[in-house]
Amino acid sequence: MTQRAEIEPGGSEPGSGGGGGPGGAAIDAGAELDPVHPVRPPAPRFKPGGLTTAEVAERVARGAVNDVPVRSSRSTADIVRANVFTRFNAIIGVLWVIMLIVAPLQDSLFGYVIIANTGIGIIQEMRAKKTLDGLAVIGEAKPSVRRDGRTAEISTSEIVLDDVIELGPGDKVVVDGTVGEAEGLEIDESLLTGEADPVLKKPGDPVMSGSFVVAGGGAFTATKVGREAYAAQLAEEATRFTLVHSELRTGISTILKYVTWMMIPTSIGLIISQLVVKDDNLKDAIARTVGGIVPMIPEGLVLLTSVAFAIGVIRLGRKQCLVQELPAIEGLARVDVVCLDKTGTLTEGGMDVTELRPLGGADPSYVRKVLGALGESDPRPNASLQAIVDAYPDSAEWRCTESLPFSSARKYSGASFSEGDGENSTWLLGAPDVLLPAGDPALDEINGLNEQGLRVLLLARAARELDDPDVGAGAKPTALIVLEQRLRPDAADTLRYFEDQKVHAKVISGDNAVSVGAVAGKLGLPGAENTVDARKMPAEQAGMAEVLDENAVFGRVTPQQKRDMVAALQSRGHTVAMTGDGVNDVLALKDADIGVSMGSGSEATRAVAQIVLLNNSFSTLPSVVAEGRRVIGNITRVATLFLTKTVYSVLLAILVVCFQVEYPFLPRHLTLLSTLTIGIPAFFLALAPNKERAKPHFVKRVMRYAIPGGVIAAVATFVTYLVARHHYTGPDALPAETSAATLTLFLTSMWVLVIIARPYTWWRVALVGAMGAAFLIVLVVPWLQTFFELKLVGTQLPWTAVGIAAAAAALIEVTFRWVNHRFPA
Repeated sequence: MTQRAEIEPGGSEPGSGGGGGPGGAAIDAGAELDPVHPVRPPAPRFKPGGLTTAEVAERVARGAVNDVPVRSSRSTADIVRANVFTRFNAIIGVLWVIMLIVAPLQDSLFGYVIIANTGIGIIQEMRAKKTLDGLAVIGEAKPSVRRDGRTAEISTSEIVLDDVIELGPGDKVVVDGTVGEAEGLEIDESLLTGEADPVLKKPGDPVMSGSFVVAGGGAFTATKVGREAYAAQLAEEATRFTLVHSELRTGISTILKYVTWMMIPTSIGLIISQLVVKDDNLKDAIARTVGGIVPMIPEGLVLLTSVAFAIGVIRLGRKQCLVQELPAIEGLARVDVVCLDKTGTLTEGGMDVTELRPLGGADPSYVRKVLGALGESDPRPNASLQAIVDAYPDSAEWRCTESLPFSSARKYSGASFSEGDGENSTWLLGAPDVLLPAGDPALDEINGLNEQGLRVLLLARAARELDDPDVGAGAKPTALIVLEQRLRPDAADTLRYFEDQKVHAKVISGDNAVSVGAVAGKLGLPGAENTVDARKMPAEQAGMAEVLDENAVFGRVTPQQKRDMVAALQSRGHTVAMTGDGVNDVLALKDADIGVSMGSGSEATRAVAQIVLLNNSFSTLPSVVAEGRRVIGNITRVATLFLTKTVYSVLLAILVVCFQVEYPFLPRHLTLLSTLTIGIPAFFLALAPNKERAKPHFVKRVMRYAIPGGVIAAVATFVTYLVARHHYTGPDALPAETSAATLTLFLTSMWVLVIIARPYTWWRVALVGAMGAAFLIVLVVPWLQTFFELKLVGTQLPWTAVGIAAAAAALIEVTFRWVNHRFPA
């Protein structure tokens, strides 16, 4: 039954690498060989009992350990580096040092704010890292390794060279090695080679890390571990070629690139202008130049984006949701089609045998013996076979001579037995509509059961040998096994949530289409009554996409078809999420925009998915969608605030250069304005609840508000400044002019905040009110007036400033409403 490589009684020698080299020993006469597939000499050394404790200790001592770290998140050094060493931090750092030298402490406040922001970003990302790392340990697959003649599960990082590692369906090959035992072992290497067809492995064949088992089982000897393994030599991880696309991060990077290019000429012009205008006061010229440059930088935008993602990870982590790639939170929020695998997603993993129906006068007691023997023949039964094992414990003295593991592609499994009376028989267990010819009378009975949401398996006696590719042809139907699947209690509510959010759910399963439709109908899925048998679907992408758009339930889908269906939906412009837990879902999970795996799923599915539901709860998905929408909606809001400031800062600098006047603000003024109208409000708004649907074109949506808002604010402020220059005279005129311009800019910016804060809740109104009150306190408290060099002189100009600000606010309101009407989101 089991193919095994040559066995060297003493095991592999220390440092032999599992016998990957030439010159293998002779074949052990005691090795059990498969008569159909004999071992091909020369075979590598193989120690079936595994290494001894002493041999493991010796390899650990010399560093022959699988020491490649599991990358669940960025390292601490990467987090600190990403938050500290940024382009804008470098610019602000230089300006801060200059201001510390030439100006009072008040004009250097922006530097301390940046230090605080950077610290907050590092702390939040470290918290997210801690959460991710903790969840990764919970969700980490633990391969079964033989040591001292016993099998135990150990961490991947504890594997050493020459370890004997067992494999079963769904297991991922974690290190490179050479097969020592094989029992119908089929390995999918598509994630490494692109070849979709599983490869049948025999003793002596190599296996590569990053591949996974789709059928059968066996064991292999680790020949390369750590950074020498194939997967470690690929970019980051062999199972992941690309990271999740983040429109937010890409959009912000695009904005920052343009901001940088705008800053360079504007800053040069401002520097020259202020040096010319303030030819008698170099320090004041430098201070006002820096005051013009600093607000051009939307430094807090990157920080708040990182913090929003990090807090999203922490929130989802509390719900046992492992986000393996941070932008996946955003990605799932943009999904408009979610493809669901029935088994393990809509239904729980377990099943129960509810009825056994013998066919053709078969003896029920004999059928139970066959089922018990079939259950005993598979060391790693799937959910269907496990239900049969539980219902019919093996009681027959039969010896399994050969087995055919279940495969999603062929839809059945099988085994050959030598029965107690010396008779040999071969049995198949699988999908009735695959094993039975079209038109068979039993199919009508089976369809009736499927329509009740029951799952039906056919037990058939094969007329051919198991190694015959057409072993299912001519098989004699013997019995029907009726299984009842356990529906997830939260599945109906989750499907209803997706329907309410205009996310189309497609149930894609390898099971019978009628049965799948019945299950989906019980859960209230719209369109569940219209089921499609995937074997009758068009092969070309356009035709397949049309069928997918028109229907919701698909049965008898092969693993390759699942992958093709994802591609067909994407060809229609859909953003597709795929959920699954079995090896048959891996290819589709990899190609989907967002792959979601259950924590109890196979190691292969967890490896390729961006999101792993460690609690196996389908109902966690709405939380992920809601978290993504919160991040996207709130970052769009605060980005408008930051970029409005950038626009009005650049335009003010240009106007100052053109009119050859002193820049109206010192750094302290704009630090105060930025803190009250952007910094503090943005922090609260970025973390607030937000259920708005995610919308595309982030950059366009932000800039269509930021540009008109910034232009109006800049023009209104500069008009106030020019009026004040004509109104006030004398050596102390500039502080009064600055105070009037500051009042106009604050009120105008506050109205942008008022618009962004909609729809109003009590805390949003309180937030806006608190910012207004804080500015008022600065204007009336004497020592704050002195500290910020703000004092309104007289009554005429301050009220003029308020009037200009009111007109600007009204114009911003009208403009924003026109933009909403002209370019609806």
